[in-house]
Amino acid sequence: MSRTPMNSSPVPESAPADDPRPWWRFKMMWLVVGGPLVVVAASFATLTLALKNPDPVIQTAEHVSADQVSNAPAMQGRNHAATGGVK
Repeated sequence: MSRTPMNSSPVPESAPADDPRPWWRFKMMWLVVGGPLVVVAASFATLTLALKNPDPVIQTAEHVSADQVSNAPAMQGRNHAATGGVK
């Protein structure tokens, strides 16, 4: 009866060491590389959106112009919520 030693593990049948397939044919490689590639692509899409549609500058209640008077209560509420205190 032939026994394998306890410290050696057999090579799995599905991935022999001399597999002639090219590197892009292994599914595990796409799991390891594909995730970060998706994140990088999403960051470039986000950067494009941010550069094409910048947010307007929000001024504080002390520097409100005549055309922004209607936004003053909302900005005061935002500042109050951010600081936690009463002005």
